[in-house]
Amino acid sequence: MEYSAVQIAGWVNGEIEGDASVTIFGPSKIEDAIEGTITFLGNKKYTEYIYNTSASIVLVEKAFVAEKSINPTLIRVDNVYASLALLMEKFNSSITIHKGISNLASIASGVIIGEDASIDDFVIVKPNVKIGNNAKIFGHVFIGDGVEIGDNVVLYPGVKIYHNCMVGNNCIIHANAVIGSDGFGFARNEAGAFEKIPQTGNVILEDYVEIGSNTVIDRASIGSTIIKKGAKLDNLIQVAHNVTVGNHTVIAAQTGISGSTQIGDGCMIGGQAGLAGHIKIADGTLIQAQSGVASSTEKGAKLYGSPAIEYQNYLKSYAYFKRLPEIIQQLREIQTKVDILTQKPQ
Repeated sequence: MEYSAVQIAGWVNGEIEGDASVTIFGPSKIEDAIEGTITFLGNKKYTEYIYNTSASIVLVEKAFVAEKSINPTLIRVDNVYASLALLMEKFNSSITIHKGISNLASIASGVIIGEDASIDDFVIVKPNVKIGNNAKIFGHVFIGDGVEIGDNVVLYPGVKIYHNCMVGNNCIIHANAVIGSDGFGFARNEAGAFEKIPQTGNVILEDYVEIGSNTVIDRASIGSTIIKKGAKLDNLIQVAHNVTVGNHTVIAAQTGISGSTQIGDGCMIGGQAGLAGHIKIADGTLIQAQSGVASSTEKGAKLYGSPAIEYQNYLKSYAYFKRLPEIIQQLREIQTKVDILTQKPQ
């Protein structure tokens, strides 16, 4: 299907600059766009491409000022990325799913399933489960005893949700994520062997949470591991037992969060970060990729390094670290001169 610049501007509340009748059939990247596509300029690093892109339409910020002529039609918006997210929904080609309940699914008796829910082939649903309206559950998903799933939830292929966990409304869980596996709880006995501590809690995902592929969220030993409203977790993340992740916090891939750590609202955590257990990450904390955080933070902290320190201090320290051999040599030369100046005459 094709869409005109006028239609697109209407969806994103944008202002058209150029040919309003031009049409596009899909999106593209600005650096290798082709005619008939729409692209965007959201990062100044890519500004050079807007002057020779073959795209037919480009989304830009209203404040964008062109330094030379531009061939595509521009649609100026308040926020390029927010507009792009809205626009991508129009081009999103979902994988197919069985409408209604597949005969190849295994559904325990007494399971409550909401209106317009779709349950695909080879899904397993255990007793006492509740599934909300308009849920989409793709093939090979496992839903354990007593799980509650809200409205408009999407569970992609291979998701596993252990017993008694709760998934709120409008959540998305991507392929092969595991929700509610046992936390890493063991006690050493008198013989020196480790004995398992039963993990009796659950996991609660509040509304509008998104969990990436192959991410694992452990159930609490007692109580709940909680991912709060609007939080977004990338792929390959480990969330240990009794962790709390705050509202609208985002966490990038390969991050590991140790047990009982509390992460505040609106935090941003880069990829491969590691957080020690039993610490509190304050609201609005920014943690750079590959940082190791071993202690609690204050509100709005910006951390970098391992162990992580304040962001600007890290950058200054690293600038010196790169020159460390040179600095050491200079210090040795200064020490030699001092020794000569302070040497007592014979």
